[in-house]
Amino acid sequence: MSAASNTSKADKDPAEGLPSDGSYRCTCPATWVATKLRWDLAVDENEQQALLGFAEDCPTTTVVYEPAR
Repeated sequence: MSAASNTSKADKDPAEGLPSDGSYRCTCPATWVATKLRWDLAVDENEQQALLGFAEDCPTTTVVYEPAR
């Protein structure tokens, strides 16, 4: 993967796309949610709907995070 392709994906949330490697279909959104929870970050409506869809598709995936201090 080139630096340019990484940069082009850097500003996208799960509602706008996930990595093309299907093995990350559940882990990528779970990591995204963990980061949002850890840092108490906001989620917009499109992002929330996408994440809820991933949660339905990945019922055995657990989100683990530690709140920032």
